[in-house]
Amino acid sequence: MKILVTGAKGFVGRNLCAQLKNIRDGKARNYGVAVDVVYEYDLDSTAEELDAWCADCDFVFNLAGVNRPKELSEFMRGNYGFASTLLERLRDHGNICPVMLASSQQASLAGRFGDSEYGRSKKAGEELFLKYGDDTGAKVLVYRFPNLFGKWCRPNYNSAVATFCHAVANDLPYTVNDRSVELELLYIDDLVEEMIACLKGGEHRCDFDGLGVFPMKNGPYCYVPTTHRATLGDIVDLLTAFHAQPQTLLMPELAPGSFAKKLYSTYLSYLPKEKVAFPLKMNEDARGSFTELLRTATHGQFSVNVSNPGVTKGQHWHNSKWEFFIVVSGRARIQERRIDTDEVLEFEVSGERIKAVHMLPGYTHNIVNLSETEPLVTLMWANECFDPDRPDTYYEPVES
Repeated sequence: MKILVTGAKGFVGRNLCAQLKNIRDGKARNYGVAVDVVYEYDLDSTAEELDAWCADCDFVFNLAGVNRPKELSEFMRGNYGFASTLLERLRDHGNICPVMLASSQQASLAGRFGDSEYGRSKKAGEELFLKYGDDTGAKVLVYRFPNLFGKWCRPNYNSAVATFCHAVANDLPYTVNDRSVELELLYIDDLVEEMIACLKGGEHRCDFDGLGVFPMKNGPYCYVPTTHRATLGDIVDLLTAFHAQPQTLLMPELAPGSFAKKLYSTYLSYLPKEKVAFPLKMNEDARGSFTELLRTATHGQFSVNVSNPGVTKGQHWHNSKWEFFIVVSGRARIQERRIDTDEVLEFEVSGERIKAVHMLPGYTHNIVNLSETEPLVTLMWANECFDPDRPDTYYEPVES
């Protein structure tokens, strides 16, 4: 399949083209669609290129548009005018391949968008595409997108999320005029998944009543079914927690598919180079070191333990806390004994054949570096974060 993407260097275009190329190059094989060529049209492309690509393509994603022109009249020229040119080129070549149009909620001309020149230009583009479909029989997919967010979105332009992410990540000032304002938000990866589904006829159809979306099998419009609603206050509170993570080591709850998970990925894409790596506190003594890596609100903490040659660490037990010990480098003996018995469980482990060993509640345990020359490196997970006020840790040697 040969695919033409207009506005290929914009936020949506860059993300869509990147994934289409992954499919083309065999790096993404889970979509069940073949992509042979990706034609990328943008402002630096020529009229001759557009003409040739319109003659050859099998599907068109029209993402080109004007968002912040110097003059209001540019909205209509940029959004309606280019759409007219694109459809004319397709018509000239008798190419009735499917065409997708990226429109906006503002095309509803409802509520706060009632006097939007941008919305009027988008609405005119929609009507042009729908008429083109009626006239030619070409499949037309018109999407009205809400607020978009994700990696590579330009800050201080037309995305509040991008602006806040950039400001928080770079310690820049920002203003939230009303924390209670709620946004409907569409994550770029969800949008791209929908676009790729379109190539297989898997688009989601609907009709609109103002800003309301009404799913409909044969509806005149299309929509992306996965969106999120969050207030400006919610967004900046999450970003503040993300910003503090290198100091607190606390990872917020990031449920699968959640807005928080997608926002964190977006936030990280705005980090400056000097924040990509950050130091961790190593607690060192003659035996080696112990370093906390990550804490979670509900799923415990991760740490790395380094034992010097010949050293034994541990020799304690817990009532309720339990752990995994995973040796990733070196050779070790792990011993555990239930505190009311003399029976000792022993496990020899090494980084050459990695396995996880449970540290059982009510069992005193230790870990012995069996090497006299090399350090032992162990990744540890505990089911709860260490609380110095309630450590649940009691000294007792495994062997007397």
